[in-house]
Amino acid sequence: MSDAATTDLYEVTMAMSYLREGMTAPATFSLFVRELPPDRGFLVAAGLESTLDYLSCLRVGAEDVEAFASALHRPPRDLEQMRGLEFTGQVRAVPEGRIVLAGEPLLEVTAPLPQAQLAETYVLNQVSHQTTLASKAARCVLAAAGHRVVDFSLRRTHGPQAGFQAARLGAMVGFAGTSNVAAAAAEGILAVGTMAHSFVEAFPTEEEAFRAFVRCFPGPVTLLVDTYDTEGGVHIAARVLRNLDRGPGSAIRLDSGDLGALAVRARAILDGTGLPGVRIVASGGLDEYAVDELVRSGTPIDVYAVGTRVGVSADAPYLDSAYKMVEFDGRPVMKLSSAKVTAPGQKQVFRRPCYADMIGLADEEPPQDGRPLLETVMQNGQRVGERPTLDERRERFAADLAELPPAARRIRAPVAPHARRSRRLSALTDCVRRRIEEEALALAARSQSQERTTSAHRSAPR
Repeated sequence: MSDAATTDLYEVTMAMSYLREGMTAPATFSLFVRELPPDRGFLVAAGLESTLDYLSCLRVGAEDVEAFASALHRPPRDLEQMRGLEFTGQVRAVPEGRIVLAGEPLLEVTAPLPQAQLAETYVLNQVSHQTTLASKAARCVLAAAGHRVVDFSLRRTHGPQAGFQAARLGAMVGFAGTSNVAAAAAEGILAVGTMAHSFVEAFPTEEEAFRAFVRCFPGPVTLLVDTYDTEGGVHIAARVLRNLDRGPGSAIRLDSGDLGALAVRARAILDGTGLPGVRIVASGGLDEYAVDELVRSGTPIDVYAVGTRVGVSADAPYLDSAYKMVEFDGRPVMKLSSAKVTAPGQKQVFRRPCYADMIGLADEEPPQDGRPLLETVMQNGQRVGERPTLDERRERFAADLAELPPAARRIRAPVAPHARRSRRLSALTDCVRRRIEEEALALAARSQSQERTTSAHRSAPR
């Protein structure tokens, strides 16, 4: 099977019905986040690159048809119309690394209705997951206030691919490195790592473990000092580094206990033994909240290694994201159900100073102080332009972050800017709402008339 079968069953049933009914006119679906999670002042757009990879290869093959048929308990011949379906549409999207707000489309897909529908689940999965991780990682960079942050999340992420994305997205928002070797090699990220407690335990003494490790590696090393007694471990590490002349550029790592107090004592020991250049790396249950507290308290930690809580975005592991049809066959459409109302029509987001963003229609002229965020990134099922480099994505994020209001950057109790709708979009929304309500009233009136006629025929004398 191809990735075409990585979808929810109802995408298949709807696509089948559309094909049978001949409903293959272009449809536009808009992907957006309704509300930000708690303690979030912004989101970082991500997941676009893997989405474009998926769409450019999306084609329903024989094995996919068999999988669909099996799931529906129907013979494959009933789904033969699905065979060969591939993505031939357009994608307009906010590039990866840009900061976005609630309600703003991250991307819009325009394609023949069965194609755009079948893509929904995979596209939502990629954009929602990666935007979640990128936004969490960005907050760690803010909390670190200029100190280095590195990714240690692979061993506890929800699968290897999730770990790869955590490393990639961390690098995009400013992480200095990752422990993930595959991601480091594929994305050109600095690989970082130290040693485990098991390494120290494998040797008769802590000093023998440190000496063996230092002898094995010619460059700067990082020694884990809290296997037994942390302060004793720092003293031993300092002696080994000094005796073997490996002090400059090397580090010690604290992985447990009161990291703030231990870092203060470790710094005093290192400085007192003539090793002011040996850095202190901290790890162990860190996220932006813990990093923020340590930084604010003036703790002498040089590098923060964040892992589990960031790799799974523990405090906010999902987004209230949606992929909704906003236009079909040239006709704007919208959803009116309670608390989930959508806005009709193809859209554009205009970034204005201080994030006073405006969401308008795709064909609107931008306001004088506004810049459009959505770009055409796929046409006729193929990418437009080159895949952006890591440096390009980093620069986008850094530029957007520099303009973000201070209240939105806060780690605790941030205040998120709110985008407003343009007059044209608001007018279209009102118009479509009235049309839907009038059509519903007309349908109800026809139904009542038919019921009265039927009732009169039944009661008439024979």
